[in-house]
Amino acid sequence: MAENKTCSNKKILLHACCGICSGYPVSLLKDSGYSVVVYFYNPNIYPQTEYQKRLEAEKTLCRSFDCELIIGDYEPEVYYQEIKGLENEPEKGKRCDKCFALRLRKTAQLAKALGIKEFTTSMVISPHKNYKKLTAIGEKIANEYDLEYLSTNFRKQDGFLKTNQIARELNLYRQNYCGCKFAKISSV
Repeated sequence: MAENKTCSNKKILLHACCGICSGYPVSLLKDSGYSVVVYFYNPNIYPQTEYQKRLEAEKTLCRSFDCELIIGDYEPEVYYQEIKGLENEPEKGKRCDKCFALRLRKTAQLAKALGIKEFTTSMVISPHKNYKKLTAIGEKIANEYDLEYLSTNFRKQDGFLKTNQIARELNLYRQNYCGCKFAKISSV
């Protein structure tokens, strides 16, 4: 979090990968003075039944925190086109980078369309994600759209522990893989 930044109820668009991961980021951003708009755009999630479970968890979280939720289109064909040729890449490899960029680019496009100057993602709270890599992708995309990517390491100050506590309190659905069918296969 930009510690010295004053946020007098400025809006921020938070890309949410799932209810569990977005709990603490929503809480922290609201406590920092932001009006949080959550954007659930995850065309990578497989299968569609899994997507629906994660979406329902996100809806529960947003109702609990009284924040707006925008649901992006579920368009797996866009994801598969984006990662074409990288299907056999290992987890945390080039396929994941393309997936991150796809979701953050859509988030930036929506932020621009809504007149929201800042965006970030809940993906960085996961200990399974590379914070520096995600931040570099987010900042690059922000520059393309003349926006600001808020590079907040939500893991700091026990963020991952706090987000899991919020998820337990709200009884949110807990997934056991990142989201795509390739991660599902490697998690079994």
